Amino acid sequence: MLIGLPKEIKNHEYRVGLTPISVRELVSNGHSVLVQTTAGEGIGESDQAYVDAGAEIAASAEQVFEQAEMIVKVKEPQPNECKMLRPDQLLFTYLHLAPDPQQTDLLINSGAIAIAYETVTDAEGGLPLLAPMSEVAGRMSIQAGAMCLEKSRGGSGKLLGGVPGVAPANVLVIGGGVVGTNAIQMAVGMQANVTVLDRSIERLRELDAQFGGKISTVYSSRASLEQHVANSDLIIGAVLIPGAAAPKLVTREMLTTMRKGSVLVDVAIDQGGCFETSVATTHEEPTYIVEDIVHYCVANMPGAVASTSAHALNHATLPFVLALANKGYRDACLTDPNLLEGLNVHKGTLTNEPVAKALNMAFTDPATALSA
Repeated sequence: MLIGLPKEIKNHEYRVGLTPISVRELVSNGHSVLVQTTAGEGIGESDQAYVDAGAEIAASAEQVFEQAEMIVKVKEPQPNECKMLRPDQLLFTYLHLAPDPQQTDLLINSGAIAIAYETVTDAEGGLPLLAPMSEVAGRMSIQAGAMCLEKSRGGSGKLLGGVPGVAPANVLVIGGGVVGTNAIQMAVGMQANVTVLDRSIERLRELDAQFGGKISTVYSSRASLEQHVANSDLIIGAVLIPGAAAPKLVTREMLTTMRKGSVLVDVAIDQGGCFETSVATTHEEPTYIVEDIVHYCVANMPGAVASTSAHALNHATLPFVLALANKGYRDACLTDPNLLEGLNVHKGTLTNEPVAKALNMAFTDPATALSA
């Protein structure tokens, strides 16, 4: 199979879908890889490094899309990239379609097959291709939040961990999954006062045991959410419903109860965000202020630490890329129900039920679509 690697074009996105190590694995399995020139420069990998791994270099994205049978990316295709896709071409990348009807329509109209990293599952019901970026984003959320609390950035001027004689900041983490756990780990390490809200008592027990009483675990209800939002200096939105739009948990009205200069970091922004006032931002202009509260809603947070992120992502995606290339997407999906869960668009039909419900569109069962 001829696999294409275009350079990412989203604002300040420096990650790359295939590292030279991944390219070498694909080539050793008998496949060809076409890499857009400078695709890897954001992680410090030259065109020569890809050539040494066995790839060919293309002068443009148009050449990659025109020739490749499978396109491997990191971020969702931008409109001009969607228009370069062709019928029966395979796209493997993050999609986050639920809050993005434009991209969904473009992918459906392309006739291509689109498999989303974020809805591929594992035997335990986890999201193995989302997990490494959730780990990165969870850790980065505390870094970003701590900076946004600085007065020069519009924040209240609080140091996250305080100092002897001055209390630390109150950090609220909404959601105890992968993002939340990594955010908690960083916040505890910075000596903040940390509370986590979740609706799973079992998960709260696990977090309580993991952090040895260094955090407060609270069952998430409307009342507890309102109470803790009002008392927080930094709130991390870490809620995820696989494939679906994130629920809007923190309302605009709740913001009026917070201290001026407090900060919201919405890690769920790729799925539409879990704060009512969330609007996707970029690394170039990462924040804005609503009701005197600083909002950090960057939709590709891990792109800022591209080297770490790209290698972590490749470690997770490579086995699936190899399966798709070695078996073809149809056999790979039909023989692996976890990969089948990743099929979002197939030749003009929408094949992910949570996405279809979020966008109020018709849904086709993925196995049925592949067997047709």
